[in-house]
Amino acid sequence: MARLAIIGGTGVYDPSLLTETETLTVATPYGEMTCILGKYGAKEVVFMTRHGADHSIPPHRINYRANIYGLKKLGVGAVIATTAVGSLRREYRPGELVITDQLLDFTKTRAHTFFDGAPLPVAHVDMTEPYCPVLRELLLQAARKLGLPFQERGTYVCTEGPRFETGGEVAMYARLGGDIVGMTNAPECPLAREAEMAYATVSLVTNYGAGISPQPLTHAEVVEAMNENTKNLQRLLQEVLTAYDPAMESPAHHALREYGGFEVVK
Repeated sequence: MARLAIIGGTGVYDPSLLTETETLTVATPYGEMTCILGKYGAKEVVFMTRHGADHSIPPHRINYRANIYGLKKLGVGAVIATTAVGSLRREYRPGELVITDQLLDFTKTRAHTFFDGAPLPVAHVDMTEPYCPVLRELLLQAARKLGLPFQERGTYVCTEGPRFETGGEVAMYARLGGDIVGMTNAPECPLAREAEMAYATVSLVTNYGAGISPQPLTHAEVVEAMNENTKNLQRLLQEVLTAYDPAMESPAHHALREYGGFEVVK
């Protein structure tokens, strides 16, 4: 029976949905990761803050490999990630949730795979559907049931950060098919697929991107928007936690079948 993990992004630091919590530090070949293990009813849930509890880790310095490997080591089979994003299009409005379905990776310096020859061999994983359709459907059903403002699809553009995008970049990303822009889904999403975990993201639009927004962007603006919409996000997560079946099957669980599966060093 696989555990569900929630990765909290900017503004999502509080695991108060869980009971019987304990803090764990997990050793991995890529360094240590820290998370909270707790319960939602009878279900065991792992909660991790991507940027640290005090938002001290910038997006380009997050140890994504240690985080994902550590979750796998803890028996996690499915990951719901939360992110704060900017909008690349007028129709994706601040305050709306986006159940992302595609990913464009514009990061530059991050370790983006487990399969670089050591300790794991070379492998090539399919990413036609980067976000698990089974988990996405859980999120969609929950958003519909709660009547939340949301977009059913969206292409997430991941940039290196930590700076915000230029007006020219925002225009380019939109022309390439991007809908929202953030700094954390790559390599987090592809690494989860390599580790054969189902992964889905719910993004909260906090602002319009540069050149669309009439004023300069600030991190304070992003945090304020997240705080204003935390209740909607928490309601969505509660609904998903209630509906999640630990025996859930996803195509992601067999992503490395031709390589014999993803093996974790105990």
